[in-house]
Amino acid sequence: MQEFLFLNKDFLLKTETARILYHEYAAKKPIIDYHCHVSPKEIYEDKKFDNISQVWLGGDHYKWRLMRANGVEEAFVTGSAGDREKFQAFAETLPRAVGSPVYQWTHLELRRYFNCDLIINGENAETIWNTCNAVLSGGLTVRNMIRQANVTTICTTDDPADTLEWHEKLRGEADWGTKVYPAFRPDKAVNIEKSDFPDYIQQLASVAKISINSLPDLFSALTKRIDFFHELGCRAADHGLDYIPFREKSAGKIEEIFKKAIRKEPLSVKESDAYKTAVLQFCAGEYAKRGWVMQLHYGAIRNANTLHFEKLGADTGNDCVSTRDGSAALVKLLDSIEKNGGLPKTVLYSLNPNDNTMLTTIAGCFANKIQHGSAWWFNDTKIGMETQLKNLASTGLLGSFIGMLTDSRSFLSYTRHEYFRRVLCNLIGDWVQNGEFPADINSLGKIAGDISYDNAMNYFGF
Repeated sequence: MQEFLFLNKDFLLKTETARILYHEYAAKKPIIDYHCHVSPKEIYEDKKFDNISQVWLGGDHYKWRLMRANGVEEAFVTGSAGDREKFQAFAETLPRAVGSPVYQWTHLELRRYFNCDLIINGENAETIWNTCNAVLSGGLTVRNMIRQANVTTICTTDDPADTLEWHEKLRGEADWGTKVYPAFRPDKAVNIEKSDFPDYIQQLASVAKISINSLPDLFSALTKRIDFFHELGCRAADHGLDYIPFREKSAGKIEEIFKKAIRKEPLSVKESDAYKTAVLQFCAGEYAKRGWVMQLHYGAIRNANTLHFEKLGADTGNDCVSTRDGSAALVKLLDSIEKNGGLPKTVLYSLNPNDNTMLTTIAGCFANKIQHGSAWWFNDTKIGMETQLKNLASTGLLGSFIGMLTDSRSFLSYTRHEYFRRVLCNLIGDWVQNGEFPADINSLGKIAGDISYDNAMNYFGF
């Protein structure tokens, strides 16, 4: 009986209202993935994966963390072991992941893309390996994964110094059903305290064809790259911040700080924060002029395990939640931007779920410009999504929410949109069941559909 209930058509949908909202409204909407880390090169080349390990385990730090927690040696996680051996280690780990969204996501992917309803474990790993590989070799390429998920719009994450050659090629070919746009991610130009900052500035100068010897030069280079991104359809920028900086200094002082960094002289935290504040203010102004959406992701402690970081590098599952309070700095930053030319549309994401109320109430202070972003990273669980949605409904306006994104490097992760939509519809169904909202299916259905797709399309203006 339990196996029958697991991931059946009414998975997570406890009430009749929830089932109607999901099946008749939310599920019928296509997907817009307005923030992710997939490769435009792999989309253009329509990459074909050799086996399921490459799709499931390549670059997926969610799964890597589970495997490490299960005592799997690093050789079978990111190391030298073969793909089949790594898959076996993952298959033996997954049965222990009770309550984990990774367990549910993985089985959703298995069913939606590979038409396989087996429950993954070590004993049937060989059967699942062969089944999935047969589907991959039979034509489940990157573009077919995207088509199968009904994705209309994808925004990748791209550095200002990126040539965007793959985006140019995608734009130049015949329409294949999905629009792929770059998103501007200038973290390396912001993070002045990093050791590679001077080298990066030279790289940016080369691409922008501008000598960067001063702060105005840097701003000119960034403006040129913003214009180039805009020409290729970019309508979103994203900033990954460890914390929200705010420290205003005169233009002359920022110039001194910038030149110190170029000379590879050490900077104080106050100096770094002053520079970062100035660059964020400048970029926000440029985004506003072009009608872009600015996204601010913050609240992570990066590379907590130094030895792992030195061995494996960044984005390998060594990050965790920061509890640093950024409310005052965030309000001052947004207010300074609004006063000095106008705040662009802005989406705020904190990795710390304790910031939910703070972010939603901040959003309410800036008319309709700010969105409290979808439950992010460690929070894109059933509990995390419900918490964010309840908070937004309680202290903001749920019906205007722009909904889910994958924030993923995997082309199979679009099932996370299904997961989110089921959670959303179930929550609304609960409110109706409890008498907290009238059972007006047409009105609620429009809300479910808007949050699933239409609000994001209108907000970003693709």
